[in-house]
Amino acid sequence: MNKLIFQIYKQIAFRVDPEKIHDISLVLLEFLYKSFIGKVLHRKITKNSREQLNIKFDNPIGLAAGFDKNADYLNFISNVGFGFVEVGTLTPKAQSGNPKPRVFRLVNDEAIINHLGFNNKGIDYGIERIKKFNRNIPIGVNIGKNASTDVKDAYHDYEYCLRKAYAVADYITLNISSPNTKDLRELQKGEKVSSFLHSIKKLHDNLKKVYKKHTPLVIKIAPDITIDMINDLVTLIEEYDIDGIICTNTTIDKSELSSKYRDIQGGLSGKPLLKKSNDVLYNVSKSLDKNKTVFGVGGIDSQESANQKFSLGADLLQLYTGMVYKGPNLLKEILKD
Repeated sequence: MNKLIFQIYKQIAFRVDPEKIHDISLVLLEFLYKSFIGKVLHRKITKNSREQLNIKFDNPIGLAAGFDKNADYLNFISNVGFGFVEVGTLTPKAQSGNPKPRVFRLVNDEAIINHLGFNNKGIDYGIERIKKFNRNIPIGVNIGKNASTDVKDAYHDYEYCLRKAYAVADYITLNISSPNTKDLRELQKGEKVSSFLHSIKKLHDNLKKVYKKHTPLVIKIAPDITIDMINDLVTLIEEYDIDGIICTNTTIDKSELSSKYRDIQGGLSGKPLLKKSNDVLYNVSKSLDKNKTVFGVGGIDSQESANQKFSLGADLLQLYTGMVYKGPNLLKEILKD
C-alpha cells in the first residue's frame, strides 16, 4: 500500500471507532485480494528466510494473533508480504467477548488498549476457514479457554482446541497470558503451569502418533511476570519439550501513560510495550535452549525496534499495533537492506 494512500486512509479511519474500522477495513481488503485486483497487489517478500520449528519461513516477520481472529481474511494477509500469520485466539465455543467499547486508540503514544476477551466464532469455524484456504504461507493457530470455563478446568478447553487444530495448523500457540479473560494468567504460575503443560504435552504426544506428524507447540507469555516466573517457565518448556515461546502478550502496566488512560481496563500494546517485552525476551533467550524457537512481539514499529528484538535473541517477529499506525509498508521497511 502506497504511503500516501495509507496516510489518507489513516486520517479517515482514526475518526471511527477502532474495532468497527478494523472489521470494515478487513472485509474490504479481503474482497479486493480475492478478486483479480489481488493478483496485481500481491507481494511476496523472500528475505532473511529461515527454518524454525521445522517450518520454512520466506521471511521472519509474521502477523500476530488478534488481527484475524477467525481466519476470515487470509487472502489479504497472505498477500502483503508476511512470512507467516497466526490466527485466533480461538476457543471451543463461539463467544462475543467483553462489553463494548473495548478497544481504545492512544494516538500520541502510538498504542492501543484492548479488552476484547477472546471474541471469536469458535475453533470449528476457524479450522474450517483454514482448510478452505489455498495456503501459501505458514499459519499458526492460537488457542485459549472460554470465559465461562473456570480456570481450574481450563485444560479441557485447550485439549478440545488442540485436537481440532493439530492436523491443520503449522504450529499451535497456547495463549495463557491474555489479561482480558478472568484468571487466565494464573496458568503461568507455579504448580498450575506445570500441571497444565504436563497434561497438554501428554495429549500432544498422543496426537503425534495418531496423525504421524509433529505440529509444533509454543506458549505465549505475559510481559508482567517476574524473573523467577521466567526461569520456572524456561525450565518447564525444556522439561516438557515445548517447541517455542512467544515474548510477549500485552501489558497491564499503564504507569507511563497519562492519567486519562491509566484506569482503562485491558492490555496495552504498541510503542510503550517495547522495553517491557524486550526485558522478558532477553531473560528468556539467555536461559532457553538454543534449539527452541523464540518469537519477539511488542512495540515493533521500525527496522530499529525489530533489530533490537533480533539482537536480544528472537528468531521470528510478529507485528500488530505497529501495522495500525504505520501500515503494511512497515513490513517492507523492516526487511529493507
